[in-house]
Amino acid sequence: MYLSLNPAVVAGRVPWPEFARLAAKVGFPGVDVDLVAARKAGLPATNALLDDLRIKPAAINLPVEFRKDDAVFARDLAQLADAASFATAISCPRMITWLMPSSKTPKVELRALYLKRFRAVADVLARSHVRLGLEFLGPLHLRRQEPYEFIWRMPEMLAFARECGPNVGLLLDVWHWHHAGATTADIVKAGKDAIVHVHFNDAPKLPPDQIRDDQRLMPGDGVINLNGFLMALHEIGYQDALSVEVFGRFLKDMTPEAAARRALESSRAVMQKAGVNA
Repeated sequence: MYLSLNPAVVAGRVPWPEFARLAAKVGFPGVDVDLVAARKAGLPATNALLDDLRIKPAAINLPVEFRKDDAVFARDLAQLADAASFATAISCPRMITWLMPSSKTPKVELRALYLKRFRAVADVLARSHVRLGLEFLGPLHLRRQEPYEFIWRMPEMLAFARECGPNVGLLLDVWHWHHAGATTADIVKAGKDAIVHVHFNDAPKLPPDQIRDDQRLMPGDGVINLNGFLMALHEIGYQDALSVEVFGRFLKDMTPEAAARRALESSRAVMQKAGVNA
């Protein structure tokens, strides 16, 4: 496993490619890739940047809007093959996205729509040997935001992902794992092939009805069982990135470099405590 810098840590204040340079400067082995900016720079320039910095590309956000109407989805899907080819060419065959845990659309209807769309996405990605990670969201306020509950538990999202295609699995965020009531046993049961990418952070000690999704803490500053989480990942042989994704107003009081350093240092300390190489 290796640590990657997520743009949330610097509150979006550092654009690509400076973001990659910042990640390397403070010592992150990996960096989350801005697909639009990297493709604009071009494949040779992007590969040269990553090689010069000696940094690994960790994950790319899925560039397909699947939540809107058919026309928007079809437009984005038509452009996905080129994006997938680029991802493979920069040695980052992982794309990720998230699904809201509540909706204005009844669950059965929305599930059928998303299944159809993600199967189409998975088929395009598979041609470039790219995997897709789907993220379930756990906080209670998000589950109650809309009239109809959608998928928010880890086992259910994994089952849905497997229906979407053999190259589809989970984006496992320890925050959502914690707030959805998932366990280390869920990770072990899922196995290595089910985990496409991981987000790493911590949570304050608050009742479920008071938790908000933007209240994340640096790893080790909260109450999540990070030791158990890391040990479960180690047990299944997960060897890809832990992307440090922390949201919070406190980050804006820090310089981007200070925030990035704090994210790296706190994450490394937690990993070393768990006996996992950082």
